[in-house]
Amino acid sequence: MATRETVGTADVNGSTDVRAAVAAEVDTGAATDAGDGSAALRDRYLRLLRDVLTFSLWDGRDGVVWTARRPTARLLARLLARRHFTLVKETTPETRRAGRDWPRLAHTMVGTKRLDNLRFCIEQVLREDVPGDLIETGVWRGGAAIFMRGVLAAYGVTDRVVWLADSFSGLPAPDVSKYPADAGDPLHTFSELAVSLEEVRENFRRYGLLDEQVRFLPGWFHDTLPTAPVERLAVLRLDGDMYGSTIEALEALYPKLSPGGYCIVDDYGAVEGCRRAVEDYRAAHGITAPLVAIDADGVYWRVPDEETARANPS
Repeated sequence: MATRETVGTADVNGSTDVRAAVAAEVDTGAATDAGDGSAALRDRYLRLLRDVLTFSLWDGRDGVVWTARRPTARLLARLLARRHFTLVKETTPETRRAGRDWPRLAHTMVGTKRLDNLRFCIEQVLREDVPGDLIETGVWRGGAAIFMRGVLAAYGVTDRVVWLADSFSGLPAPDVSKYPADAGDPLHTFSELAVSLEEVRENFRRYGLLDEQVRFLPGWFHDTLPTAPVERLAVLRLDGDMYGSTIEALEALYPKLSPGGYCIVDDYGAVEGCRRAVEDYRAAHGITAPLVAIDADGVYWRVPDEETARANPS
């Protein structure tokens, strides 16, 4: 019997979409097991990979580096740093599973529910033979993209590439003249968000998943994405946080999504600029596919045939 997990059943307006509810169940593949246990083994591997990437295997007790604000606390933090100590605030397993923190050790901020949704989307395009590669725009330590590559490896897929687009030096300062919605956004000031390309490559290597099916697009999105050598996509995962980063990724990559492909937005419910960019792009291109809530922050939708043509007139 197939094992199923619900990964997102309500649209962002709060109503229940029956078709989305059915579609948003993860089929682990156990029903297609030919009797050799391969599907069960694949499911076990992907669950383990998910739990290691999110640090959930250790009950999510990773903790976040505590940011001292008061002068005395900052002084204490500096004194401890000289002795190679770090102030860490304990988090809860529930917070880690929901992806509502900036973990100290985990290779992704994405919680288990959003990784389950990512797995569902990839398995659906594989099952239905939707053509195209997979891409994440904004990768941090690379965890979600590592999971993408892990799913392909688990299914023995060798003809699809996982693309990682990131500056690998943090978020850009707001370009308020071009994107007023980003005014006051402080994310570019957080050094925790700057993870080098070398560190991300090393994380892939540690999981045994760094190979020719993993390709990197280093640089600001407006420089790299319009000319990226990506021909067709089956899964587009947006995690650029800001309005500018989100709209630039959509403009360059959404037209490359195949019919039946998935667009996943990580911070739709968490960052106002991200939400506005998604709404502006969808409105400008007449995209009406329902936004399905994954959790409190993430949403996704599937690309129908007619919307692909509308977003890419030629």
